Amino acid sequence: MNNPSLSLDSRQIQPVIRAERAQKTKAPMASALCELAAAGLARMFDPEKQIFCDTYIRTENGMRRERVSHRYTMMTLLGLARYEQFGGRSGIATAPILNALIDDVSWIKAAGDLGLLLWTCAELNPDLLPDVYKKVGAQTALARFADGRSGSTFEVAWYLTGLASCYLAGHRDLPGLSEQTAIARRILESNCGPSGVYGHLSRTVSLPGRFRGRIGSFADQVYPTIAFSRLSQALQDSEARQFAMRTAEKMCELQGPMGEWSWHYDSVTGRVVSRYPVFSVHQHAMGPMMLFAVSDATGIDFSGAIYKGLAWIRNNELHQDFVEPSLGLVWRCIYLDRLDAWTDAALRFLQLRQGPVSASRLKVRYECRPYELGWMLYAFAAKCPK
Repeated sequence: MNNPSLSLDSRQIQPVIRAERAQKTKAPMASALCELAAAGLARMFDPEKQIFCDTYIRTENGMRRERVSHRYTMMTLLGLARYEQFGGRSGIATAPILNALIDDVSWIKAAGDLGLLLWTCAELNPDLLPDVYKKVGAQTALARFADGRSGSTFEVAWYLTGLASCYLAGHRDLPGLSEQTAIARRILESNCGPSGVYGHLSRTVSLPGRFRGRIGSFADQVYPTIAFSRLSQALQDSEARQFAMRTAEKMCELQGPMGEWSWHYDSVTGRVVSRYPVFSVHQHAMGPMMLFAVSDATGIDFSGAIYKGLAWIRNNELHQDFVEPSLGLVWRCIYLDRLDAWTDAALRFLQLRQGPVSASRLKVRYECRPYELGWMLYAFAAKCPK
């Protein structure tokens, strides 16, 4: 595909200037959160195993690390690297962690895992990419792994972001790179509804897809939008840029009155079908990541939606500050009990319920996951004055 490159005209330059001014006014909060995240991640890291935990949870006996996660480790490395790139100091050595991930790749169980590893290598040590790409068999990933065959939206998006990162790192001639890029983007394009909302799976290749594919989570909106933003920059691709813009604008249209990003969306109607849980990571990290990525690709100002969403973690339905400075974390989410959540989602899907949920039915989940802080650093490290 031979598309013209993006050039900023006066209509695009002015929003960029306004965005920079808005960021300066909000920078103190973002800067404090980045410092909190960098400090808090040390508690979630297992130095012997050289990997981050899956969950850091509050118990009667204090905070406890549970399980480990290679995926969360890669996301966290991306955030720590971005933080250090812009002058921050975390005290966690990222190179040994990345080397451990590369030395034994038996943990890779999905094309999404593989894509995250390529993305991480591209930003931490791009010289490793050719060898890693070959070692993990990236050129056959979509056919080899179940998430590729089922068209899992956010995992295929991780994979496409990894491929786009190969281009951006200067490794454009890797075997099968262009073919895999074309296949991944076709999967995501087919999963995207007419309003720019993505379903969770391909609706044509599996029985689960026929039932589950129509509804997409907020993550299913965030990661394809980042993938298409990066692809548009890597290939100067105006069609990819339009896909990214359409979803970003739709999410801003659907953002809640307190800045909250809802949990589930209908790709056919373009409506919210499940408001809860509202995850703090969506507010302070993933929503901003998505909108900053589109802004970088287009020059359009999304700072209003970004900082409105960020404010939710201290100004929300429960009037609770989710930031816990003593522990270096942000509590995970506001949620409804399972049955209550399913009932609420069903009624909204059938358009029998609108408006807010009573605060008396809402609860707080007192845990945090390392990727949440990692993505926070990835989103805001470049925006915070040092």
